[in-house]
Amino acid sequence: MLEDELTVSTRERDGVAIIDLVGDVTTFAEEKINSAYREVTNKGSRFVLLNFRQNDYINSAGIAILIGIVTEVNRNSQKLAVSGLSQHFQKIFRMVGLAQYAEIYQNEDDALAGFKRLNAA
Repeated sequence: MLEDELTVSTRERDGVAIIDLVGDVTTFAEEKINSAYREVTNKGSRFVLLNFRQNDYINSAGIAILIGIVTEVNRNSQKLAVSGLSQHFQKIFRMVGLAQYAEIYQNEDDALAGFKRLNAA
């Protein structure tokens, strides 16, 4: 079923809200991603990490969803990072301007270290 292409879960590690995205980020992912983002925001998270380590595909509708998250993050004075993107999707994030609003890290540990540096500044 297309609706089941993405599993979204949230967890916290070192003061960072992590949203794990497992599967494809398409139009069917919108409610799951937005719901997870609202959940971590309602808990008062200042730092949010979108973890794409188990993701193979993001289409234009998925990019639009992520742009919406970036808008909300800025509105809520939060910091956003992404990790686990393939080289291809890192390039796309830079091309569409998402990298201006969300630091891109190779993996979760690098992202958490980046948030620690931000928090110390």
